[in-house]
Amino acid sequence: MLKIGLTGSIGCGKSSLSNILKNHSIPIIDADIKGREIYEDKELLKAIEDAFGSSVIYEDGTLNRKNLGKIVFSDDNKLEKLNSLTHPAIRKMINDDLDKYEKRGEKMAVIDAALLIEAGFVSMLDTVVVVICSEDVQLQRVILRDNCSEDEAMGRIKSQMPQEEKVKYAEFVVDNSGTLNQLEEEAEELIRKLEEKIEK
Repeated sequence: MLKIGLTGSIGCGKSSLSNILKNHSIPIIDADIKGREIYEDKELLKAIEDAFGSSVIYEDGTLNRKNLGKIVFSDDNKLEKLNSLTHPAIRKMINDDLDKYEKRGEKMAVIDAALLIEAGFVSMLDTVVVVICSEDVQLQRVILRDNCSEDEAMGRIKSQMPQEEKVKYAEFVVDNSGTLNQLEEEAEELIRKLEEKIEK
C-alpha cells in the first residue's frame, strides 16, 4: 500500500485537496483529528500535568487547552517538550490506521497533516504531496478564513515553515492558486500519477 503524506502551508488549500481525494474513495488519516483524540488518553494527560502543572488540567480530568496553549506558545522549549509527549502518541494512532487500511486491501492511504514535515512523519511515508499557492492568494485566503487583519495573517503565515522549504520534501507539488475546478483537475492528475507509482 502506498503511504502518502499531504501537507501545505496555511491558506494553500490542503484541506480542499484532502476532501477531493476523499471523494475519490481514497482513505484519509487526519493528523489534526488524531492530535485531538490523543488527549482522551489518561496516561498522556498525567504526563502533561507532570510536565506543565495542574493548571493545564480541569477538575474533571480533561485538558485545559487554553492554559496549555498560553504556556507552550510563549516558550519554544516548552512547545518542544509537549511535542515530545504528543507526537509519538499521534504517530502510533496513524500507524494503527495505516495497518487497518493495508489489511483491508487499500492501494493507497493519505496522511493529511499541517505539520507533516515538522513532526517528523516523513520517515513513515512512501511519498509526499505539497499544496502550494501564490503568496497574494495565500494572504487573502487567510484574511478571509480567519477574519483577521493583513498583519495578523502575515504573522500566521510567517510562523510556519516557508512554502519553498516544504517543497524540498515533495515528490508531487499541487499549485492551488486558481479555482476549485482547477484544483479538481490537478487532483485527478495527481491520482493518475499516484496510481502509476503503485503499478511500477
